[in-house]
Amino acid sequence: MIPIGDNLPRRSHPIVTYGLIGLSVGLFLWELQLGSPALNDFLQTWGVVPARIAALSQDAIAGQWLALPLLVASLVASLFLHQGFAQLLGNLLFFRVFGAQVEATLGHGAFLAFFVMAGIMTSSLQVLINPTLQAPFIGANGAIAAVLGAYLVGFPKAKIDSILPLVVVFVPLELPVWVYLFWWFIQQATYGLDSFTIPSGINPSGWSYWTQAIGLLLGAAGMKFRLMNIRTSG
Repeated sequence: MIPIGDNLPRRSHPIVTYGLIGLSVGLFLWELQLGSPALNDFLQTWGVVPARIAALSQDAIAGQWLALPLLVASLVASLFLHQGFAQLLGNLLFFRVFGAQVEATLGHGAFLAFFVMAGIMTSSLQVLINPTLQAPFIGANGAIAAVLGAYLVGFPKAKIDSILPLVVVFVPLELPVWVYLFWWFIQQATYGLDSFTIPSGINPSGWSYWTQAIGLLLGAAGMKFRLMNIRTSG
């Protein structure tokens, strides 16, 4: 199933959503032109490598303040890197459809902060789970799961315009938003089938579903809090 839009009116232009999509595509094109050694070095530097992030965190706590910007830079930059075409297209299709309405509800600046913080929190959880791992985690899967959680809370009755590809036939569908809650986690298993190859590997499986589930809950809680504030101020 491919989400292409929803049945809700567009309330504002999703400039942050489209800007983050453009950034992700631009960086992916940069990844494609790198050779194997250079790509490995690039992802080890800008991806979330738990062992490296844990070491930088310890240095920052010990007062080596130069470690802090390197730590934050890796946690943020990794959100816009992708391991292959499948992850890039899957993530950005979901983000384009579900991000636009969440951005309209939260506001441009708050949405950007929400997205980045959700990504940092879910990436940090990967580090806490296995702080000695040398393989990089890349992609905004946790942040986009949070966007999906926010959308589910904010627009539970929305219908998602979708396309179901059947060999050479594309069947148009209109599906409840909750269907994509399950489809999001199902499609995660396909990302490893189309992936760059580096010595340490990329996005090792195991706890990724749990961290994305936590991202989903974070997004749902954030949207619930926002809606409560809107009702109180109104």
